Amino acid sequence: MTRLTKVPVDQWDSALREGSAADAATPLEQGLLRIMAHSPNVAHAVLRFGGDLMGGHGLPRRLVELVRLRVAFHNQCRSCMAIRYRSAVDDGLSEGAVCSLERPYEADDLSEAEKAAIAYADVSSTDHLAIDDDTFDSLRRHFGEAQIVELGALIAFFIGFGRLSTAWDMTEELPDGFRDRTRAVVAPWSEASVVVRG
Repeated sequence: MTRLTKVPVDQWDSALREGSAADAATPLEQGLLRIMAHSPNVAHAVLRFGGDLMGGHGLPRRLVELVRLRVAFHNQCRSCMAIRYRSAVDDGLSEGAVCSLERPYEADDLSEAEKAAIAYADVSSTDHLAIDDDTFDSLRRHFGEAQIVELGALIAFFIGFGRLSTAWDMTEELPDGFRDRTRAVVAPWSEASVVVRG
């Protein structure tokens, strides 16, 4: 059960409603904004920041989604794991590729660039003090510096807001497998039911 009160969309600040297209979104798609609406300035800032980050075009959408889902697994953010973004699906993301996230370094259907980005996401999520020159040497084999900056900012965003979402325990609208609290650990690659978000 969500630990903070969700603000009904009809009570949101009008600019937040318009900027997020909340009226056309499902409750799951409205996500954290339902709670952040308590503080419209924070909600606007997060919406702008997240929108600018996700709107960046330096990295393939499929790669960004694979990284987002891998971070979601480390965070155990059930809301994050239950969603697939349409832009990533349109860029070639399949559930087969998502299943490869269980053992990404052995996967045949992930590119070397995707594996390097996932490795960066893994170490950032689990032991950021272990990031060293070798980490960046590996990234530079596949990405330019602007792309590495974008990737790092996306990973930081996914880690921070995924952990916030996990702490707020927003699970009521999730597909059954993600809502089941008797399961201590869930994974985006082990669930049959996910939501594709526009």
